[in-house]
Amino acid sequence: MARMWRLGTLVLVTAVAAGCAGEQPAPPGPPVVLPGAPGDQPQVVASAEPDRGGASQVEVDYLRGMIAHHQQAVEMTALTAERAQNAKLRALSDRISGAQAPEIGMMQGWLDTRGVGHGGQGGHHHGVMPGMATPEQLAQLAAARGADYDRLFLQLMIAHHEGAVTMATQLLTTGRDEQVHEMAQDVLATQQDEIATMRALQEEIG
Repeated sequence: MARMWRLGTLVLVTAVAAGCAGEQPAPPGPPVVLPGAPGDQPQVVASAEPDRGGASQVEVDYLRGMIAHHQQAVEMTALTAERAQNAKLRALSDRISGAQAPEIGMMQGWLDTRGVGHGGQGGHHHGVMPGMATPEQLAQLAAARGADYDRLFLQLMIAHHEGAVTMATQLLTTGRDEQVHEMAQDVLATQQDEIATMRALQEEIG
């Protein structure tokens, strides 16, 4: 009888231990590295723990806002071919549009598969999304030519990219969907690299 009691106790303890182990939270996502101004140290912030949940409002608002954000960048790069003087800037502009146009399709696809529309940026209005150029700034860019265009394009696009980095970082610290996390990480990696390239071009063009 004592032997049976000890065996039952062992089974119970093992089951409880396994249950506790199974309840341990998953580790958080990788840290997010934010670029600083030239000469500043990058800032590292914590990333939220991703999961495979449904379409929360955080993800929906982020993707709707980022779609509009990317669309403006594509609109700006479409001006470059006929206006830019610097060959490196023209190549960078092609690189930006070549990256962001497919990303728009991915974001729209995520919303479509969850039955969520692309419009209505929720809390993101075009005028308050970080980095968005104003209609007046877009008109100035369209009217510029040569080196003046190059300088204005870099000024506006650096601000635009920094705004996208801010939006992606906020998503990574608040959102939970794993696929949206991956898209935001791609935005961070790509646009941080392009910001560095544009700052170097600013120094070169003067």
